[in-house]
Amino acid sequence: MSSLYFKYGQMNSGKTTALIQAAYNYEERGMTVIVYKPMIDTRETDHPEAVSRIGLKHPVVLVGAKDNLFGNTVRMNDRSKVHCVLVDEAQFLTRDQVDQLTDVVDLLDIPVMCYGLRTDFQGELFPGSHRLLALADKLEEIKTICHCGRKATMVLRIDDDGVVVRDGAQVVIGGNDRYVSVCRAHHVTGVYK
Repeated sequence: MSSLYFKYGQMNSGKTTALIQAAYNYEERGMTVIVYKPMIDTRETDHPEAVSRIGLKHPVVLVGAKDNLFGNTVRMNDRSKVHCVLVDEAQFLTRDQVDQLTDVVDLLDIPVMCYGLRTDFQGELFPGSHRLLALADKLEEIKTICHCGRKATMVLRIDDDGVVVRDGAQVVIGGNDRYVSVCRAHHVTGVYK
């Protein structure tokens, strides 16, 4: 039986690197993988790719909020047997899309591995993460550390001047220029150096 996995961690924990390694492991054995990535993450739209901070890359299928991941996987599976579905930035999936991924697992017997953030800069769950935490067969935390050496469980959003931002839209796309992973104590105090 296949399973739905949610592998979550804060910024810089190596989620995309782990996804690319999983894709490589399947592909090295001649197996087909689909790598989905929500379109909301617009950093690599010229050449749709999952890109890790250490420079690894893998092509992706960009999906919008209305795209049906089950239907798309069925179509791709009809062309060439799909052995695994991987999802980068899974926090940006909709509730319906997570439900569609459970159908990929349960009806097509294809394992699905989702990689993403658990919470936003205010410590709130993202909609995709919320649903994945409820439905995933297996949960795995990918860890990183705060500047103090403790486990980083939160993320701070910073502006262009390095000032911590406490309010605003849940989603502002960015990397190290916009977010810093910290422990809970430093999230409260807003200290990130």
